[in-house]
Amino acid sequence: MRTETKLFTTGIFFFFPLAFVYGMVTHWQEKMGPIALALTGGLFGMIALFLWWTGRKLPPRPEDDPSSTIADGAGDYGIFAPYSWWPLFLAGSGALVFAGLAVGWWLFIIGAACLAVSTVGWTFEYFHGEHAL
Repeated sequence: MRTETKLFTTGIFFFFPLAFVYGMVTHWQEKMGPIALALTGGLFGMIALFLWWTGRKLPPRPEDDPSSTIADGAGDYGIFAPYSWWPLFLAGSGALVFAGLAVGWWLFIIGAACLAVSTVGWTFEYFHGEHAL
């Protein structure tokens, strides 16, 4: 996770000075811009800290070794549902929820109900049917 940690740490060193420069350019009259940029730097910091902390606990990955080959990364990456329709329903339900925030609460409630059904369906997909474990 070394590469990801470096990427998000770079974001910290970009957004915090940018917040200060933005404040200086606007003569600190515009309050929300520097605050938003500083909070973005803080979010990058939280993600960088999480990746660094997690990377210390895990063994090194082939991606972190410059001398590794493609074959070093071969192997099982987990169990994935073949021909699953639930991610499509989950994405549609999420779109309904966010559209409901803009259109009206009635659409938000319908989208939330569909989102709950889609989440349960995707979670329990391996407990019944053709691909049951």
